[in-house]
Formats: sequence, structure tokens, C-alpha cells
Amino acid sequence: MFESSLWSPENIAIVVAVLLLAGFVKGVVGLGLPTVSLGLLTAFFGLKAAIALMLVPSFATNLVQGLVGGELAQIMRRLWLLLVVACITIWLSSALLAGADTAILSVVLGLSLCLYSGLSLTRPQFEAPRDKERWLSPLVGAINGGLTGLTGSFVVPGVLYLQALGFPRDFFIQAMGVLFTVSTVALAGSMSGRGLLPADLGLLSMVGLIPAFAGMYIGQKVRKRLSEERFRQVFFISVGVLGAYIIVRSLL
Repeated sequence: MFESSLWSPENIAIVVAVLLLAGFVKGVVGLGLPTVSLGLLTAFFGLKAAIALMLVPSFATNLVQGLVGGELAQIMRRLWLLLVVACITIWLSSALLAGADTAILSVVLGLSLCLYSGLSLTRPQFEAPRDKERWLSPLVGAINGGLTGLTGSFVVPGVLYLQALGFPRDFFIQAMGVLFTVSTVALAGSMSGRGLLPADLGLLSMVGLIPAFAGMYIGQKVRKRLSEERFRQVFFISVGVLGAYIIVRSLL
């Protein structure tokens, strides 16, 4: 259905609106563009097309986030094993994306969004002692990469693990950018290698760059006028509702 009218005004308007909103959320709270865009685009176009459409805006915005902050070398020293294992499992698990029932994978995505929402709202205090990183990092990398390859979502359990490491706020934000950038590149490479990234979807994904950066700019401008804590609550509740909707829609 989607492929037959890819460049219809309706489809373009949906992609632009979704990425404008996702960019706005990222501009306000510093995260959320892949989560918002993937969830909403899946609701409109299905999982495989949604993953392809969010790749370019996700890569570009997270690359900026990953390079700004001056801590890139230290982040790579701390997280290189997690990133390497994540890339490997993204490649392996994306093979299932090529042949598996997308309804089942959409349910997995919905559950992942609901879990991310619930944990972000309740904020349980996890701690990952530094002397355990040697085995925790590859374990988290394997799980995170596996879910990324299956659903396109980077956040569970990777973001929770970064929080558990107790990084300072700026270091944590830059580390998220690095994780998301590397994951996006690995996902794009694995999807392209398996014929899941057609050129037309890639071009429409590039169109999404403009509204994504515009939304980020607007979000950064209005951040000081909003209660960031209240906005985060609304955001994570919305993510949970979106996850539940994707689950119900996929099961019906």
C-alpha cells in the first residue's frame, strides 16, 4: 500500500509532520527523535518502512549530539565493547526482520516502548559498578543490538544502562548520541545488505532531515519557556500510549 503511492502529498505530509514533532521533542528534552519517529511512522506505514524512513534524520541529529561535548575519546574507551557487540547483533538480528512476521516484531516494538515509558516515568535507581562493566557492556550491547535489528529501537536497555553507569548529564547525553549514531549506521548497513532499504525510501528519509532539524531548533528555542520535567512526563506517557496502540493494532 505504502510503496504504490510513496511520493503522494499525504505520505510526504505525514513524514514531515512526524519528523517535525520528533525533532521538537529532541530539542526540548535532548532525546526522543528515533523513538517518536519510529513509533508514529510504524503506526502509519508499518515497521519496515518506518525503520527506513527514520534512518537519515536519526543519523544526522544523533551524529551532532555524539560529536558535541568534547568527551568522544573517553566515551569510546568506556563503551567500545558495547558498541562492537551491538553492531554484530544488529547484523544478525536484522536477518529476522527480512523474513519474520512484521506483526510480531511490531508487538515487540510496542512492548519495548511501553517498558521504556514505564521505567522512565518511575525512574528506578539502577547502578552498574565499574568493575562489572567488562561483562555487563557486552551483555547490554547484545540485547540492545538484537532489539535494534528486530525493531529499529535503540533505547532498551542501552539508555537505562548508560544511566546506571552514573555518567554526568553532559557526558550521558553525548554517550547516547554515540550509541544511537553507531546503531543507526549498523542498522542501515545491515538493512541495505539484505535489500530492506530501497532507494525511494532512502530519498524520502533524506527529505525528513529538514523538518527534523527545524523541529529541534524550535524545541531548543522554547525549552526555557516550558517546564522540562512536565514535558518529559507528557512525552513518556505518550510513548507508552503509542506503544500500547502499536501492540493492539498489530494483534487485531
